[in-house]
Amino acid sequence: MVSTTDTAATSTTMISASSPQSQSSPPPLVISPCAACKILRRRCVEKCVLAPYFPPTEPLKFTTAHRVFGASNIIKFLQELPETQRADAVSSMVYEANARIRDPVYGCAGAICQLQTQVSDLQAQLAKAQAELVNMQCQQANLLAFIYMEMSESEQQQQQEQQQTLQPPSLESFITSPPHSSYQINGSFSDWEPYWT
Repeated sequence: MVSTTDTAATSTTMISASSPQSQSSPPPLVISPCAACKILRRRCVEKCVLAPYFPPTEPLKFTTAHRVFGASNIIKFLQELPETQRADAVSSMVYEANARIRDPVYGCAGAICQLQTQVSDLQAQLAKAQAELVNMQCQQANLLAFIYMEMSESEQQQQQEQQQTLQPPSLESFITSPPHSSYQINGSFSDWEPYWT
């Protein structure tokens, strides 16, 4: 419902815009009322407290906050705050109102509790994954140490075998080795016995 004074002001503005004198100057701007004044169906004054924070393009923003807090409480909150903090207060009220509509019992506290539960679950999963990572790193280190040990042992065996094959048998090993069985039978040298008898 539009008041008659608004209609008269609008028609006067349009008449002055069509006059020849106003063609040289820029046309006056017709400022539409803010979303809050539109919803409350009241005239939006020049220094409306709600106008900077509830533009006419965002009526849902005020509708949500008005539904939970009420217009008089919103105006009272904004008047008590300095202008530098009013924008943050409006965004907080709109967020709280949205949360309260979604969850009438807990509101923002329910969302915060749910997020804290998710954070604690994710921290537990992260700790478990880190423990598994440390365990796998220890297993890898043990496996690498075992592989290096096996490789060093096999290299040492190969070096010993190569040394044994390259060295001729020593004189001491030849002397200390037991005589061949064909040289001695029953304590006598049968191969050296003369064939005459």
